[in-house]
Amino acid sequence: MVVCMSRRVVVTGLGLVSPLGNSPERLWQALSAGQSGIGPLQTIPPDRLPTKFGGEAREFTGAIEDFGPLEKMMGRNIKKSLKMMCREIQMGVAVAQLAITHSRLPLLEVDRDRIGVLYGSDYMMTQPLDFADAVRACLTESGEFDFNNWGDKFKSAVDPLWLLKYLPNLPAAHIAIFNDLHGPNNSLTMREASSNMAVSEAYQTIARGHADVMLAGATGTRIHVSRTVHIVTQEEIAEDSDNPATLSRPFDLNRTGQVIGEGAGAIMLEEREYALGRGATVYGEVIGFGSSSVTDANGVGQLDLAIRNVLAQALRTSGLTPEQVGHIHAHGLGTHKSDAAEAQGIRAVFSSRPDVPVTAAKSYFGNLGAGSGLVEVIASILSLQHGRLFRTLNFETPDPQCPVAVVTAADAAPGDNFINLNMTPQGQASAVVVKK
Repeated sequence: MVVCMSRRVVVTGLGLVSPLGNSPERLWQALSAGQSGIGPLQTIPPDRLPTKFGGEAREFTGAIEDFGPLEKMMGRNIKKSLKMMCREIQMGVAVAQLAITHSRLPLLEVDRDRIGVLYGSDYMMTQPLDFADAVRACLTESGEFDFNNWGDKFKSAVDPLWLLKYLPNLPAAHIAIFNDLHGPNNSLTMREASSNMAVSEAYQTIARGHADVMLAGATGTRIHVSRTVHIVTQEEIAEDSDNPATLSRPFDLNRTGQVIGEGAGAIMLEEREYALGRGATVYGEVIGFGSSSVTDANGVGQLDLAIRNVLAQALRTSGLTPEQVGHIHAHGLGTHKSDAAEAQGIRAVFSSRPDVPVTAAKSYFGNLGAGSGLVEVIASILSLQHGRLFRTLNFETPDPQCPVAVVTAADAAPGDNFINLNMTPQGQASAVVVKK
C-alpha cells in the first residue's frame, strides 16, 4: 500500500449526546440562545457532595430509540447488547450510529475493509450495584461482611460477564461489530485529551492511505456514583449557587471550579475525493493536530507548556499563522489553575494576535470528561456553518491571569477555521484544526 500523507480528510457526519440535546440542531439552538444545560443532579444522590448540580444528558435514556433510525436487524442486535454496556459505552455507540446516519454513508454499498473506528474514553468505573448480590452472599446472619466467604461465595455471585460492561476498548469494538467494519480499530484512554487525539489519529490513518473512512468519537462522564467522589475530592468543583446556569465560568475572575457533566460525540471522517465522489455533504476539513504531555520532576502537570506545545504543533501541521486562525475553542474548564495556564499558553503562542477569539462550550454544560472535546468540535463546526460564534456564558469580569479575548457576543465572526484545545490535570494536552 502506498502511504500518501497528501490525502485530504473531510467531516461528513456529526453525532452527539449532550446536556444540550442529542442532535446538531438541538445543540446549535441551545448555544445560539445562550441556554445552559446545567441543572439539579438526578442520576446520583447529591446529599453528601459539595455540589448538587451537573450537566446530565437527560434526554439519553439508553432506549434503542436514542440510537437513531436503524435497520431492523441492527436495532435488534444493539438492543440485545445494551445490558452488557455501561452508560458511557451506550452513549459512545449511540453517537457513532447517529454520525453514520447523518453522513448518509451507504454501508451496504461500500468496501467496509476500508472503514475503521477510533475512539477515546475515560477509564470506566463499575457501578457498586453490580456487586450487590455478591456482597449479600458474604453477609453473616447478623448482617456483617465475612471475608472468609470471599472465595466461595463472593466471586461465584458476580456476573461472569460483568467486566465487559466497563472495558474502554468496547465502544470501538461494538461499533465495528454492529456495522461490520473491518478497517483500523483503536481506543485511547487519555481523559479529556482523548477526543482530539482520536480525531487526529483517525485523520492521519486516512491521510496515510490506511483507510478511506474513519469514525472518530469519544465518550465520558464525571457523573457516576464512584467517579464523582474521586472528582470532588481531588479537583476544584464549582460552588453551589441558587442559579446552576451560572456555575460554569471559564476565564472569569470569579470562577469557582468545574461543573461535572456527561456526554459523547462522534464525527465521520472521509478522504475528500471519496466523499465528493459519493455526493456527501462536507461540514469541514481536518487540516492539523497537536499532542503533548509535560510534567515536572515531581509528576505535576505543566499545563501552560503543554498548551503552548500543541498550539505550535497545530499551527505547523495546518500551515496556518496566528493571524489566519478564525477562533480557538478552549478547554475552558473553569478552575483557577487550568484556565490561567491555558490562557497563558494561548497568549504565548498568539502574542502577535492577542485578540484571537476564544470561546468555551463548557460554560454551557460543564466537563463531559473524554466526551467533551468532540462535542466542542461539533459546536465549532456548527459555528463555521452558521457564520457566527456562540458566546461564552457567565464571563463578566476579566482575570489578569487569563489574558485572552473571550467571546461575549452572540454574533462574533468564527472565521474560516478553528483550533480545538483539551487537556488533563496531569499535563496531557491535545488539539485539532478544522477549516470550513
